[in-house]
Amino acid sequence: MKTVRQIALILITLVIIACTWISPMDEPAKVHIDAGLKRALVSFASARALSGVLSVVQAAQLDIQPAGIGVTLSPGQLLAPANELVKHFADLMLLACVAFGIQKVLISISGYWLISIALSAVALAWAACQIRQNHAPRWLSRAFLLILMLRFAIPVAMLGTDVLSQKFLAEDYARAQAAIDTTAVEASKVKTQEPPPNTASGWLPKLPDWVPSIPEVQARYSKLKQTVEQSTEQMIMLMVVFLLQTLVLPLLLIGGLFAMAKGGITVAGNPLK
Repeated sequence: MKTVRQIALILITLVIIACTWISPMDEPAKVHIDAGLKRALVSFASARALSGVLSVVQAAQLDIQPAGIGVTLSPGQLLAPANELVKHFADLMLLACVAFGIQKVLISISGYWLISIALSAVALAWAACQIRQNHAPRWLSRAFLLILMLRFAIPVAMLGTDVLSQKFLAEDYARAQAAIDTTAVEASKVKTQEPPPNTASGWLPKLPDWVPSIPEVQARYSKLKQTVEQSTEQMIMLMVVFLLQTLVLPLLLIGGLFAMAKGGITVAGNPLK
């Protein structure tokens, strides 16, 4: 039984050292991070485009001067609350892009050769102590756990996050992103409709040419406001998707990996507490 345990420890140590230098998970994790970053950039671009269109429409004014009396309408102000929500959505998408960038940098740091050397040396020392003395010093076990997490936690967490995202979040993302794109297209179609030029003779304007346009413009703005408000749920869904991908799921997976690594070292015969 002791021989089997020693062989298992040697094999596990060799696998850890090999993975430290071969880095089989680093590149796939970076690929998945790049894919997530592209999705976040697409959502950010859609949000900024929608916000830009809404800002232009919101700032548009309708000037009417019947009989020399100036009247200014600002129907675009109906869109102010919706535009504020879109701006907050764009800000969160920008933060998601930054989070993906940080994850990629952390993977590059975890694969630095000094960390690989440190993990290899500590793993060999820990395995040697376990084989010769049946236990390792507490400080060595803690150092092994710390460097092991530093080297592998981020890549493994990113791969796990991608698997969970593809399984549970991909459809929600596609549906929500399509809704945001559709809303941006609809918003770009709205233009301020101005009264037609007065072709009537005399100083009185030709009222039938411009009076009906006022309720029409208001109706178009109200329809756009309703369309943006209906996409609010989809914006919130995108916020949830990227919050899970960049914060919640990685932290949960890192916590689970830490518990598993600590349990493995404890089972090996050296309690950490």
